Amino acid sequence: IVVVACLLGGALAHRLKQPILLGYILAGVVVGPHTGGVTVSSAHDLELLAEIGVALLLFALGLEFSLSELGPVWRVALIGTPIQMGLVLGGGTLLARAAGFTTNEGLWLGAMAALSSTMVVLKTLGARGQLDAPWARVMLGMLIAQDLAVVPLMILLPELEDPAAGLPALGAALVRAGIFLGLMLFVGRRVIPAALRIVARS
Repeated sequence: IVVVACLLGGALAHRLKQPILLGYILAGVVVGPHTGGVTVSSAHDLELLAEIGVALLLFALGLEFSLSELGPVWRVALIGTPIQMGLVLGGGTLLARAAGFTTNEGLWLGAMAALSSTMVVLKTLGARGQLDAPWARVMLGMLIAQDLAVVPLMILLPELEDPAAGLPALGAALVRAGIFLGLMLFVGRRVIPAALRIVARS
């Protein structure tokens, strides 16, 4: 059901000259468990499909893009991304507080709003033939910086649930995030390419 719905939704979006991913999203809404008609009622099955899809999308992102290509725009990305994320995080928290949510709930809402889908933007720019535009490179640099910021956010935000634990817990969380990112970059740029070269030679 999901595959057929995506085929039809993608074809419709293509016919209307819209991004194909938009057709996929609309197809997911149509066959979701809350719309009636022919639907997928098992949310767990959808979660499994989504996890597989995310893994494949990230793999495709790794094939199409490398950090070395972002060298000229990294300075802009590393300065602009914290500013963008800080503004959206703060604005989201204020809006959530005004709507009656707690500060912690507002921080989570702001964090979700501050992050964008690198793969969606990459596919959309690719479909329009705009990947090589200078502004597109800056945008993608900021998106990859956002992806790297997810790890510290996922470690830091739960620590804020217990302010009584104080700064030591936040400091430890930052250290864990730094170690994880360092290992991820080292393994991703040194170990895995070397392993793939060995496989290719064999």
